Amino acid sequence: MQPVERSNPEGVDFGWVMQVTFVTTILVGAPVVAALSTTVTLPTWESRVSFAVRVGAIIWVLVALSAYAYARRTDAGDGGSKPDEAESADDPSD
Repeated sequence: MQPVERSNPEGVDFGWVMQVTFVTTILVGAPVVAALSTTVTLPTWESRVSFAVRVGAIIWVLVALSAYAYARRTDAGDGGSKPDEAESADDPSD
């Protein structure tokens, strides 16, 4: 049987940042876009889509930068283990 590959990223876990960005952008972004769209006249589907993309892109960038800053500051996404604990758990020679 082939061993399962493991990863112990040093620094920021970008997989975690991408997942959190995706979920948070949908949960926060959709209501924000809907609320902001009530203050603008959007007569055609093209204008509605354009508005959603423009506002959604701004929200996505802000969420991504916030998630990255949080992960960098708190070591989020590392599974809760300290780097030295993870290394000793992966080393079968101990």
